[in-house]
Amino acid sequence: MRTAVGAKITLLSLMVLASATAHAADPSSSPDDGGSRAGDIVVYGRALPQIGEALSGSSGTVGFRDLQNRPLSRVGELAETVPGLIATQHSGSGKANQYFLRGFNLDHGSDLAGFVDGVPVNLRSHGHGQGYLDLHFLIPELVERIDYRKGPYFADIGDFSTAGSVAFKTADSLPRPFVELTGGSFGHARAVAAGSTAIGDRTLLAAIEGVRSNGPWVLDEKLRKLNGFLKISSQGGARNSDGSSLALSFYNSKWTSTDQVPLRAIRQGLIERRGFIDPDLGGRTTRLTATYNLTSGDWKANAYAIYYDFALTSNFTYFLNDPVNGDEFRQRDQRGVFGGSVKHTEYGNVFGITSALTLGADARYDLIGKVGLYNSQAGRTTSTVREDSIDEASGALFGQLQLFPTSRLRLMAGLRADLYHADVDSDLAANLGKRDDALVAPKLAAAWRITDPIELYANYGESFHSNDARGTTIRVDPATGDPADRVGLLVRARGAEVGARIERPGFTASIAAYRLSLASELVFVGDGGGTEASDASRRTGIEATAFWRPVPAVAIDVSGALTHARLRGVAAGEDRIPNALSHVLAAGIAVDPLPDWTVSLRLRHFGSAPLIDDDSARSDPTTLVNLSGTWRRGEARVELSVLNVLGNKANDISYYYASRLPGEPAAGVEDYHIHPVEPRQIRLSLRYSF
Repeated sequence: MRTAVGAKITLLSLMVLASATAHAADPSSSPDDGGSRAGDIVVYGRALPQIGEALSGSSGTVGFRDLQNRPLSRVGELAETVPGLIATQHSGSGKANQYFLRGFNLDHGSDLAGFVDGVPVNLRSHGHGQGYLDLHFLIPELVERIDYRKGPYFADIGDFSTAGSVAFKTADSLPRPFVELTGGSFGHARAVAAGSTAIGDRTLLAAIEGVRSNGPWVLDEKLRKLNGFLKISSQGGARNSDGSSLALSFYNSKWTSTDQVPLRAIRQGLIERRGFIDPDLGGRTTRLTATYNLTSGDWKANAYAIYYDFALTSNFTYFLNDPVNGDEFRQRDQRGVFGGSVKHTEYGNVFGITSALTLGADARYDLIGKVGLYNSQAGRTTSTVREDSIDEASGALFGQLQLFPTSRLRLMAGLRADLYHADVDSDLAANLGKRDDALVAPKLAAAWRITDPIELYANYGESFHSNDARGTTIRVDPATGDPADRVGLLVRARGAEVGARIERPGFTASIAAYRLSLASELVFVGDGGGTEASDASRRTGIEATAFWRPVPAVAIDVSGALTHARLRGVAAGEDRIPNALSHVLAAGIAVDPLPDWTVSLRLRHFGSAPLIDDDSARSDPTTLVNLSGTWRRGEARVELSVLNVLGNKANDISYYYASRLPGEPAAGVEDYHIHPVEPRQIRLSLRYSF
């Protein structure tokens, strides 16, 4: 195992921070191109024009006004503003959400690329699951907008972008400083304070958030979360969009988990519906991030440094593998992540046709000091199954040429080339090694504005997800000693889409039909708590969204998706993809009945899905409705939210696999394992602005 990892992480962090600080101190620098500031956004992002801007029918923007009165039970639900995306949870509130989009069970982010201020959030070769996408370090009040793009059609995004990407932009300033306190059912308490001020020609924004909650579970969750955020930005240069920003964030969370439990234990009266089997499960996460962004003319660049420390204790099969000591296990991940990107757009003409050529590059280095799997009892490590350190580096070059033959026609051709290197240092000599891989991915798009309010789109693209580096060098299963099959480092995906968009005053709508093929599926493995490479797959589907403001005081939105997902090259009758949702539906209405009042009602539905490949076990559909009412007067704001207002007793997620409780057969029992939705609960928030 390599030594002095902590020193290497610290040194690299200081180098990146020193460089970023030097740029931030440059008086010629000014603010990053992030659109309007939070205090200036007064319209719904979904009402912003996309015709003439978007390159596909399934991309869009969610603005500050869309998020302002949205009742949320957890931070990950911010991602549900992306039409067709569902964020659930099968464990404690500190753990990354489970995501579903376009017929994918994305686990914790395996094919959904997430970014915050240009910094990739997905963690590759993660201790719990490939592409782990944890958004709990976000403070919702600071999210200025969310830009989403579905499908592998965009040259500036690589790893984990098969199903799409979601990019969060934080505010550079706030209209006024504020303090907000929230209290609610099951011991939920939250406090947040934030504000910004001018310092010379710069703006300093600061925020802090603390959360304590026990949750509705028989076993108190004991969630303790602390978030801190600091950003200094400047604006100037030749254009208002020019500028720079330096942001620092801190996140720490600890929690006790009630994981999915076997349905038979509930039916037999061994536990309550929100009960537990193992009382010693839970985790902790620490994340520190430094981010620098610069926009100067037609140039954009960013750099980032992340320190990350994660530990999780789980038990999905109880006494199946070890009838005496139990199957509890711990997962660890400690790393530094360093990287950045740069791109430049040149405007001109090609053979007399107006054009825009964008060229760019990005690089990333994951210095994974420790990623491990351990046996445990009562939350304490008893033995090591596997412990590794990994150097994983990647670099990419990309280009995208847009042509404008007429004022109504836009054409795009793009190309992205990625190169990956992984060096795995394992505690088992047979599993160490190095692996390199490369992938070149073309992108094509056409947008035709057939009339002023209607635009049509056609897209083709290729992209990829990376596999866990440990799976690319493995020779021996460390748990059993049996020979193990290796997997490739990069897995190609191909997608195509046609779509349409209509925009009229007060009304926008879009529709897209797509087809997406993967060379290898990533699936959740119940007894390991992570993801494994599986067979090739194909998905076809259709999505539609609409946003309508019939009168200024009413905003209505609805989105839905239907997907047909199947494995390829497998035996007949064994081609279902576990947890691939066939349909999802979301709808909401926000009404301002009086000048000081806003009432918001949201519906979220996801349908039944196969739980195993022969479709003999399926999950039940889930429908939830949330309600909130907000009153404002002067500097004061009061919000009352009722989550799961109908008291639905559905499941947030379901699995089907074998587990063993004490006294059951040695081979275990195949059964449904469920994590219930949280019951009806009330939260009251009081905000005062200065």
